[in-house]
Amino acid sequence: MTETANARKIAFATFVRRALDEARATRAWSGTEVSRRTGVSRQTINRWVRGDWASDPEAERVVAFCEGLGLDPAVAFAALGWDRTASRHRGAPTPPPMDPDVEALLRRLVDPGVSDAEKFHIRETIRYLAYRPTLPTGVRKRGEAAS
Repeated sequence: MTETANARKIAFATFVRRALDEARATRAWSGTEVSRRTGVSRQTINRWVRGDWASDPEAERVVAFCEGLGLDPAVAFAALGWDRTASRHRGAPTPPPMDPDVEALLRRLVDPGVSDAEKFHIRETIRYLAYRPTLPTGVRKRGEAAS
């Protein structure tokens, strides 16, 4: 193995390990939960942490891992020595404006004056809302009369 390939493996393993540590510390996610939320198998994640891969990880799995943990895939790509940022942003549509309430929550999550306990509750509430089943469109709100 070349020195460059080994350095890339170490850099990517460090990135994955830090992402897992952060998920455990801030979200109390186990390895199984990380796998479920990202769609990347525990075996694959463990190989990444050990640097035990013969060919580069699949870009789609790296993106899924990052998106499932709320990380920018460009950081993982940089650790792998890939430059995917230019092609990814070229011609990309502008995202819609963010809801002001969501912006306020995001500001609280990065505010050093907000306690870790409150940040935990904000994340748990957002997680609950993000993953709960969607009600069918024909279901009426409580107290709403049929027309």
